[in-house]
Amino acid sequence: MSNGLSYILAVDLGTSGPKVALVSSRGEILACEFEPVKLCLLPGGGAEQSPTEWWSAICRASHRVLDQNLAPIERISALCCTTQWSGTIPVDPGGAPLSDAIIWMDSRGAAHIRRITGGLIELEGYDITRLVNWVRLTGGIPGQAGKDPIAHILYIKHECPELYAAAYKFLEPKDYLNLRLTGQYAATYDSICLHWITDNRDLRRVDYHPRLLAYSTLDRAKLPDLVRSVDILGPILPEAAADLGLGPKVQVIAGSPDIQSTAIGSGAVRDFEAHLYLGTSSWLACHVPYKKTDLLHNMASLPSARPDRYLLTNEQECAGGCLTYLIDNQIYADDGLATCPKPADIYARINQVAANAQPGSGKLLFLPWLYGERTPVDDHTLRGGYFNQALHTSRAEQVRAVFEGVAYNTRWMLGYVEKFIKRRLDAIHAVGGGAQSDLWCQIHADVLDRPVRQMKDPVLASVRGAAFIASVAMGYAQFDDIHQRVEVAQTYYPQTDNRPIYNELYREYLNIYKATRRIYARLNGSTRIRANQT
Repeated sequence: MSNGLSYILAVDLGTSGPKVALVSSRGEILACEFEPVKLCLLPGGGAEQSPTEWWSAICRASHRVLDQNLAPIERISALCCTTQWSGTIPVDPGGAPLSDAIIWMDSRGAAHIRRITGGLIELEGYDITRLVNWVRLTGGIPGQAGKDPIAHILYIKHECPELYAAAYKFLEPKDYLNLRLTGQYAATYDSICLHWITDNRDLRRVDYHPRLLAYSTLDRAKLPDLVRSVDILGPILPEAAADLGLGPKVQVIAGSPDIQSTAIGSGAVRDFEAHLYLGTSSWLACHVPYKKTDLLHNMASLPSARPDRYLLTNEQECAGGCLTYLIDNQIYADDGLATCPKPADIYARINQVAANAQPGSGKLLFLPWLYGERTPVDDHTLRGGYFNQALHTSRAEQVRAVFEGVAYNTRWMLGYVEKFIKRRLDAIHAVGGGAQSDLWCQIHADVLDRPVRQMKDPVLASVRGAAFIASVAMGYAQFDDIHQRVEVAQTYYPQTDNRPIYNELYREYLNIYKATRRIYARLNGSTRIRANQT
């Protein structure tokens, strides 16, 4: 090529599988390939995936990208990974995984979290002294739903003691991939923070804190050393380069988890610019210049991929996952009743069906809490379903209600996000697979009463963010320039005619939560009902 550009291979390992993209140093995506991987849901709240399958899938996708010959191999100067966050892989001294990865959906460690967070004098189930120290040092505290990595490791320690003893290090998914790429056992300031054992008060000196390690009962020797997201870990290992089809001089950048890289790839990189991610899960996040915590609503500003900024983080447990459930378990369930196979364009068809229903779906409400909830309430006992369904309810209304239910939950988050940052959000950048839907973007604009910017190639925001992180690390770009390099495909403005019905249904959505949360707690095994208020 004669343009003098360097190129980056960016990897985005999501729950459904990895994307691998070839990206120019200016952020232009030349090609991207996806490879699916399996998810194993286990009794008792278990959720696991195979690290070996991850690597094989990444290698297959990488070869498909590079075989297109869109850039000379020797001009690919860097590789950067972003992945699903809040997962745990125990590895041996040679770097081999000792078990499947416990991923972000797994709640089997909840009981062990309660043991290390409780005490004689409690607030919301947390020992007062420990609560103060955790929040003061980290910005948060281990979630009692048991889905943080600290809960995963405690589950292994107490339920699988031989595995714990054999583990040399416990790694996040991104940090495991970096180990495969470089041989380095390292975590980044942002990937490690959901272990809740680092002092995050000074972004220049994030490190493990002795008191928090003592609270956690985790062994520091089994945890990786810490670096920044923009640090270069070193050159790629020869065997990894061969597996991926890369040259031997590629530099591996430490990278970040998906929430942080998506924030960068969405173009919302400046303070208080928000992005809404619509994928299997969902979040509404923005960079902020300060450390702050809203413990009651499970939100905190934590270290971001930008070394000089925090990222307001939160998570809605199921978003696009609700549509997947509807398709795979209701419409095309593999149980002998489906009359035809699932078509390849199923999501386009689902959108068209939903568009045939009127806003408000005939006052049918869908609750998206199919796997519990994290924000704005941290409650793993919540469950989803339809409310106010009648004999005359149409399939179109059932489908549209799912789109709207996710948006109601986003509005619930939005109120607390704006209280957190003490200002009204303006236009929100929409990214993720769900943001490909014009209908869903418009529904969110109407329900949130905010303009929604559908970013170009929204499904590639995380992989684009990983490439930008690499560009900054390699000196090709600066974070403050990135907002100019990410294009807006279309802006959706709130339709005032829809405001009355969505305001009415949102109020009832909150009322349903208030009326049913204690029922869910009794049905789904909670021994203590949280006092979160809407």
